[in-house]
Amino acid sequence: MGLLPLHHTHSTPNSKSPRSRTSSPSTRRRSGIILKRVAYLLIAVAIVGLWCARDLVYDTYTLAALPLFKWSQDASTFYLSVENDGFDVTFESYDVNQTSAGEDKVPGILHHIALGPQENQKEGWQEARERCVELHPGWDAMLWTDEKADELVREHYPEMLGLWEGEDGYKYGIQRVDALRYMVLYRFGGVILDMDLQCKRALGPLRRFDFVAPAANPTGFSIGFMMAAKGNEFVGELVNNLKRYNRHWLGLPYPTVMFSTGCHYASTIHAFFSGDRSKLKILGGTKDNKKLHMLSGPVNTPLFKHLGSSSWHSYDAAMIVNLGKSVGGSRWRLPIMFVLAGGFFFLVIRRIRRRIANLKV
Repeated sequence: MGLLPLHHTHSTPNSKSPRSRTSSPSTRRRSGIILKRVAYLLIAVAIVGLWCARDLVYDTYTLAALPLFKWSQDASTFYLSVENDGFDVTFESYDVNQTSAGEDKVPGILHHIALGPQENQKEGWQEARERCVELHPGWDAMLWTDEKADELVREHYPEMLGLWEGEDGYKYGIQRVDALRYMVLYRFGGVILDMDLQCKRALGPLRRFDFVAPAANPTGFSIGFMMAAKGNEFVGELVNNLKRYNRHWLGLPYPTVMFSTGCHYASTIHAFFSGDRSKLKILGGTKDNKKLHMLSGPVNTPLFKHLGSSSWHSYDAAMIVNLGKSVGGSRWRLPIMFVLAGGFFFLVIRRIRRRIANLKV
């Protein structure tokens, strides 16, 4: 039996050796140039996008900066104290019925807001308001209903009609309540009170300051009680910035209210106020009780018995329910799109950088 001849495997024209599979230097250079151009294009698109959305970016920054560091800057100058203002924040040094400070900057006007059907007013609200009126004899007492509020906006704030009743305006009733607080306070001055705040004493000792509001937890101030001089510059800024901050923040009800008209919004305007913040007084507490004047839930402070059932809380309860219903709905689409777009952009840039790094090896 003869040996079978050995068959040698010959390379065919279509066969590729390991060497031939490697890209040539010129090909790698062209690929690198293309990848760099794509990266530059994406960066340019991002820069243009940021420029077009610069107002949104800045407004978001201001809202985020408030609790992080901005509110606490120079806080000792605007928190009421014996040391800086000669003022007793416990009110033990003042008569319960003192309705004037002598040289009053805040006019003697009590404002209460009762928008919506009057039959929806909660139990105890009317009695709470009547007690405040009784403790301030000689003061004007104004109850702002829908009719009066609409008239005020049309006559004195026509530029706000779009927010007040337009299709792109406020979606939640509490936003209109909050905006009205600022417009009323700027137009007339005086004291604005939530309907569920029952006065325990007259507010006269505070009338010597241009603006006063109680501290809120954990930062900023509460807008349930404010008092200010007529035409106060800061209150004017609260009115003027309503349009700018009118956004459907995060696509959710609660942040939309808080960031567009609520306490966080007002505190942000205070924190970035270009005027003298030391004149915008915040009623805090003592070293032993820093929450002395905070209106959180059903509490008793030196000034008020808080029933804990204000219009804010009633609207807030409804919004929490809506929050649960909105999960998976259209309100989530915008924030989800932003997150996905940001993640996609990050991954593309990282991949391009890795490809460029590999080509250099």
